[in-house]
Amino acid sequence: MSKETVYFVQISDTHFGLTPGFSLHGTVALPVAQRLVDQLNQMPFKPDFVVHTGDVTDEPHPAAYAQARETLSRLRLPIYYVRGNHDSAAGIREHLTMGPKTDLGSSEDHLTYMFEAKGYRFLVLDTHGPPGSDPQGFVSEEQMALLRAEATADGPPLAVFLHHPVLAMDSPWMNANMLIVNGEEVHEILLAARERLRGVFLGHVHQSMQTWRDGILYVAAGSSLLQFSSWPNDEHVWHLEGEPPAFNFVRLMPQQTMIRQHRFPRP
Repeated sequence: MSKETVYFVQISDTHFGLTPGFSLHGTVALPVAQRLVDQLNQMPFKPDFVVHTGDVTDEPHPAAYAQARETLSRLRLPIYYVRGNHDSAAGIREHLTMGPKTDLGSSEDHLTYMFEAKGYRFLVLDTHGPPGSDPQGFVSEEQMALLRAEATADGPPLAVFLHHPVLAMDSPWMNANMLIVNGEEVHEILLAARERLRGVFLGHVHQSMQTWRDGILYVAAGSSLLQFSSWPNDEHVWHLEGEPPAFNFVRLMPQQTMIRQHRFPRP
């Protein structure tokens, strides 16, 4: 088992648009993403990589991915991408550059792969659901088989990256609309690897939330653009006016995980 430490930054839900002036809930996406890149490049400590846990774009159009490529290519770190419900696997493959990885599965419609750093293994799943299921997620049978093959007791320390929440989020609206519909099966598969599993990292909910169940840590990152409400009595979700964009700074150790959430001011 690796005795080293891995540091990474988790960003999520940047929602690049077709034009530089595209805004979501009144917030223009491009200048916020540009400031995010500046913040990461100016950190006093250099992590091993950055992972974007989905919704790189708001619409999977080449013009939106061009905005993302131009902005995120300024990062002085390797970056990996997870497909969000607003993304396309083909768009990410065609327009965005990632660090060294091994592609998994046979489907061109899914962005599923694995990479390693300092003896740790990172598995990226594509939870984009079938037509008509959005914004809910789904894990295909082929990906379930890949997950079963990896989720064993033996192996290096492991982390899983995906976009949609696996388990309920203590928000009626999110539970009804945002989860992986077969998430309970995903959780049951992961149980076999819980001794080596350092965390399951996700986006989609635009809110920093952590769930601990059966020895497995699930970490939702705040959006790197804007935040949503997520109270236990929310029958609807709304944009939280004035809440700043965010990213997570994560330290993985052989027997421990540490997460710092960082907020930064909008331009």
